[in-house]
Amino acid sequence: MGPASSSTPATDTPGPEIDGAAELRHSPLEDVHRGLGAKLVEFGGWLMPLQYPSGTLAEHRACRSSAVVFDVSHLGTVRVQGSGAFDVLQRQLTNDLRKIGPGRAQYTHLLDESDASVLDDIIVWWRKPDSFDVMPNASNTARVRQAVGGAEVTAERAVLAVQGPQARRLVSQVSPEAAAVGRFRVAELELCGAPATVAGTGYTGEDGVECAVPADVAPRVWRAFTEVGVVPAGLGARDTLRLEAGLPLHGHELGPGITPLQAGLAWVVGWDKGEFRGRSALEAERARGVRRALRGVVADGRQPPREGAEVHHGGRAVGTVTSGNFSPSLERGIAMAFVDTAARLADGEQVTLSQRGRELGGKLAALPFVGRDETTS
Repeated sequence: MGPASSSTPATDTPGPEIDGAAELRHSPLEDVHRGLGAKLVEFGGWLMPLQYPSGTLAEHRACRSSAVVFDVSHLGTVRVQGSGAFDVLQRQLTNDLRKIGPGRAQYTHLLDESDASVLDDIIVWWRKPDSFDVMPNASNTARVRQAVGGAEVTAERAVLAVQGPQARRLVSQVSPEAAAVGRFRVAELELCGAPATVAGTGYTGEDGVECAVPADVAPRVWRAFTEVGVVPAGLGARDTLRLEAGLPLHGHELGPGITPLQAGLAWVVGWDKGEFRGRSALEAERARGVRRALRGVVADGRQPPREGAEVHHGGRAVGTVTSGNFSPSLERGIAMAFVDTAARLADGEQVTLSQRGRELGGKLAALPFVGRDETTS
């Protein structure tokens, strides 16, 4: 997901619309997206669909009420195999694989050795006893592979994420076996006549499955899902959904200078497993206490807070917005922000956001705003 230097953030927010630049990577589903009239943008070094003609708001609401399918093929896949794979991942990543086993998935972090910054947040799919698919964010794949070894197999597959309260019901019409894969479970099965790895993971605050399928059969699988009523959705809706669910985005709520403890993700750290990369620096922060913590902010009106806005309380700056947008579910502007712990502010406290020379009122709020935290398991 980004350069090897931990001082440079890997920002995976959608960029400007592009009509296909040669240096960008391309999804196996790109022709499908173009045929559906998708607006394509640069995202983490890939050309990906931001939205379809129905628009981000409609796609967001479809995910909250029914089911949508996202193309998330831009996510990396690093396959780590062999008798030493478990030990390598235990040493390099924060979470403790002993908590799970083959056929399970786990959320984890790769830390900077010097200051415990989160170089990437990752989902690990434990496919077989000696085989793991490590799933980095788009622009951090090379960095993660450098740390854990293995082989990058991103180009060999596409990943389709079907999310929403009706996701399993609709997926069952295509594959009852895929629909039966439980939350944070992983299964090897056949989908539309092709081998697939299916996991009960996602990034929306809704239930669902993510399906890794061979690149050449991805259009067939996409069509099978949409033919039973699953709505295509772009990365614009995926971002508003994850924000409502209070889920961090690398380069915003995670990244250089940001540790798991500051982001409220201490549960991702396997303190009992022994040494892991970045442990000493993280232990030092735990001992002295964090100076800032990730909080939610709900604006007084529909105007969305923006990244970089200052959070003010009592006439002084106490924090900075990391992500903000309009919440289709709450019909309010919402944001996540790092707020100084020394300010000792409780949820419900009135704050003012200063952005672009204007002030916006709001209140601190607990996370998530909507849905459940999908990273826990």
